[in-house]
Amino acid sequence: MSYCLNPDCPQPENQNNAQTCLTCGTKLLLKKRYRAVKPIGQGGFGRTFLAVDENKPSKSACVIKQFLPQAQGTNNSQQAAKLFQQEALRLNNLGQHDQIPNLLEYLTEESHQYLVQEYIDGHNLAQILAEQGTFKEQQIWELLNSLLPVLEFIHDREVIHRDIKPQNIIRSRNGKLYLVDFGAAKVLTGTALLQTGTSIGTPEFVAPEQIRGKATYSSDLYSLGTTCIYLLTEISPFDLFDISEYTWVWRQYLVDNPVSDKLSNILDKLIENATSRRYQSATEVLKDIHSQSALTVSDKQSVSEKKSNKVSNRSKIKPFNNSSWQCIDTLTAHKKSITSIDISPDGKLLVSGSHDGTIKLWSINTGKLISRLYNGRSVYTVAFSPDGSIIASGDSANKIKLWHVNSGKKIRIIKAHQGFFTGVYCLKFSREDQIIVSAGGDKTVKLSDVNTGKLIRTLKNHNKLIRCLDISPDGKLIVSASVDGTAIIWELNTGKILKILDAFDIGRSVAFSPDGQIIATGSDNNTIKLWEVISGQEICTLDSENWTKYLNFSANWVRYVIFSPNGEILATTNYSGDIKLWDINTKQEISTLTGHLAKVNSLAFSPDGQTLFSASKDQTIKIWRHE
Repeated sequence: MSYCLNPDCPQPENQNNAQTCLTCGTKLLLKKRYRAVKPIGQGGFGRTFLAVDENKPSKSACVIKQFLPQAQGTNNSQQAAKLFQQEALRLNNLGQHDQIPNLLEYLTEESHQYLVQEYIDGHNLAQILAEQGTFKEQQIWELLNSLLPVLEFIHDREVIHRDIKPQNIIRSRNGKLYLVDFGAAKVLTGTALLQTGTSIGTPEFVAPEQIRGKATYSSDLYSLGTTCIYLLTEISPFDLFDISEYTWVWRQYLVDNPVSDKLSNILDKLIENATSRRYQSATEVLKDIHSQSALTVSDKQSVSEKKSNKVSNRSKIKPFNNSSWQCIDTLTAHKKSITSIDISPDGKLLVSGSHDGTIKLWSINTGKLISRLYNGRSVYTVAFSPDGSIIASGDSANKIKLWHVNSGKKIRIIKAHQGFFTGVYCLKFSREDQIIVSAGGDKTVKLSDVNTGKLIRTLKNHNKLIRCLDISPDGKLIVSASVDGTAIIWELNTGKILKILDAFDIGRSVAFSPDGQIIATGSDNNTIKLWEVISGQEICTLDSENWTKYLNFSANWVRYVIFSPNGEILATTNYSGDIKLWDINTKQEISTLTGHLAKVNSLAFSPDGQTLFSASKDQTIKIWRHE
């Protein structure tokens, strides 16, 4: 069936192959490709339709959102158009996360505005609750560990969702949770957090300060908490709060559904009415979850089974040798999460980029800050040129900037990537200094001339944002890792695809070994794999006993992998903030470095391999020395 998008059409149903509506004559194909099939939702901001993309042979499903400002009582069409465009910009940026639907199109047609988004095939949590009954504790742990990183992601980009509820969380058929409907989201910049705005959201899940028009990041955490207690009780949060006693009484409504003290304490802090007593960030909640070792009985049995299966290998595992690596210094100067670091080829300088919009240059010998480079937008990635004279940075505005190390002056800006603030997530210089390879939210790898800034070549095959890339030591190959679950090996000179490494969610981080024979990849589920470059075959999976207990929690993806200069050690980080070191020869874990208070985003070895640098969301850089 085809459904007419004209809101005034009295009979919108049409035959599947119709090109125009038989009733009102409106064209049925949006942008000559998207066909609405049936309405699936309607709210204050407009209507939502299930649709198909006629341009694709598979006629893949998608979602059309039609913006109808009159549904909000808004008569100012210019303001309505501006609000709709702002939502499109938000979705295009936030859709880079693999648990937020991608924005496929933003357009105006027949005087109406539309968003076309990725379709998530699944059911929302309200539907699952109605069909299967109240959630158990394990399901709530999985919900928290899956959704909190998504909130961290959007909050890092100064966005508050403002309408978190069971209906806006979808579980796909493969079990992954998605956060949807950013129509109520608000972008916060500067002093906006202090300003009073419009009250918005679903009242029974909304924080008290949001009702008064003063939503903060912790307001989303409150809504996630009320969602959890609703799923545990199947009772409206309105009825779970005793007004006369001014206290939550949700525990009284747990019917044959016990909840541990660990989970109860976390939920209580999420739904605190006073923002000062509530969790302030998603990172803070995740830290409490992990530090409290929230394992259910089924988790413990799973861990026990894993251990019993490895008894025969136990004698081969080297004991942890934490004492051989010591934190000798902590660098502090950034005001927000540090996203990327790199070491100069001579080992004397360290460069760091941050969400605070600055790039900082440090002396490794003294630990002193040498200079600050003001980028303005969030810096996602930084790298030294092979001769150490240039720093390249990639930012949230799709810009690659080249900076002179000695003077700190900007050399040029390269605008290789496109899209609404999709961002440059990773970049590397080729060995000869003449080419810079970059990738990011527009799903492409770009090769640009360092001297002229001109685009040399675009590599396309990934279908989601590219999180990480590396160049082989001989400068002949590129490997890119995408959240689409693949890593691709490309020939640098021709752009030809040589191999596609395809396993379950391997596309979070990637690195070549110093001899160029091995590639390491990191995934969403704490999996670290080693691959042969020539054959593209998997060599092995590195398995950590200490990470096993988090395998059910999607929060713990492997964020970064890097080989030591001699190729004997692989350093890795996951969401917990720990750094793990692996012996490449024995394929065993040899050390765990702890000390960061939040996730570690980037690692770098000194040229001699005796010092490791780590950059974290906790706004610090730690220096670890091998004794």
